[in-house]
Amino acid sequence: MAAEGGLRVDFGDQDRALESIRAAAVREGGFSAIVAPDDATVELAGRAAGELGLPGNPPGAARLSRRKDLARARLAAAGVKVPEFRVLDLRRGPEISGISFPCVVKPIAMSASRGVIRADDSGELAAAIDRVRAIVADARSEDERSLLLVESFVPGPEVAVEGLLCDGQLEVLAIFDKPDPLDGPFFEESIYVTPSRLGKVAEERITECVRRAAAAFGLVAGPVHAELRWHAGEAWLLEAAARTIGGECSRLLRFSAGHSLEEVVLAAAMGRRLPRGLASGASGVLMLPTSRAGTLRRVEGVLDALGVPGVDEVSISAGTGVELVPLPEGGAYLGYVFARGETSGGVERSLRAAAGRLRIVIAPMWRLDPAA
Repeated sequence: MAAEGGLRVDFGDQDRALESIRAAAVREGGFSAIVAPDDATVELAGRAAGELGLPGNPPGAARLSRRKDLARARLAAAGVKVPEFRVLDLRRGPEISGISFPCVVKPIAMSASRGVIRADDSGELAAAIDRVRAIVADARSEDERSLLLVESFVPGPEVAVEGLLCDGQLEVLAIFDKPDPLDGPFFEESIYVTPSRLGKVAEERITECVRRAAAAFGLVAGPVHAELRWHAGEAWLLEAAARTIGGECSRLLRFSAGHSLEEVVLAAAMGRRLPRGLASGASGVLMLPTSRAGTLRRVEGVLDALGVPGVDEVSISAGTGVELVPLPEGGAYLGYVFARGETSGGVERSLRAAAGRLRIVIAPMWRLDPAA
């Protein structure tokens, strides 16, 4: 924002936050643009942009992009290929009869695969529902605490798409392969590489699927991050969010003029166009997973990993002594490894070699019972 030092608002109270933004705009002589950095802020950004006469997405469209239950219904009605789905209401006692397997249980408004669990039979499904119920217990709204999405599992390689909407027209900036199979029971992402190796036909159908999804939501401006499966020669949409890729992963995208993804997005929001062609070659990121619960002691082998040809950065974001919580309850990564090379295959090999040189030292977490 234009306010020096930023503007602090409570995203849990959107009406009050909107008043703060409106007052700041008057005080500072207006803003050039409003951009949402994550799922929690997309609706507020849409409302604020509309009130201040700035380009942005309608709040209803932004809400669809972050509410998986509402999104599924809208996409299915628009003819976009999505998994078969059912919304379960925990307040009524979830009815699971007639659900086919394998299926996937997920919260309606969480990211980073948190709370996403595959079930292969009715027993696993009941256990998954109980586990996700505990995960969403502290969600910010009644719906998010009470509603779960159960959908059919779609096999096949998973990809991610980074795009940018300008006046309703989608420009795909990158398509990422996720070369590790994401078959469950949890769906922890590890490696992204671009350009994709699926081929021209797949890329065209993936792009068209994301374009139709954005139109179905009513999104018209700003970043789009989508997750899809390539199955039976078709693109199946899993998620489409009105934000950029999460965490530090955006740093793997380097545009030919030296601009970052954030610079490209902010410039577009202000009506300016920066060069959007990606730098030549391939790039990728390894997200270091939380393999087990405990206390992080240290990460060894960082210099060894940096010695792998093609690896240009190892960033450890988790601090020593932090409590680690693996999926599906947790959703944070320990850090990131970035690599570049001539081909996507070469970049993937560099990232896997670097992963083999890192050693995550985790100590057990001992909890004291005051009543003992």
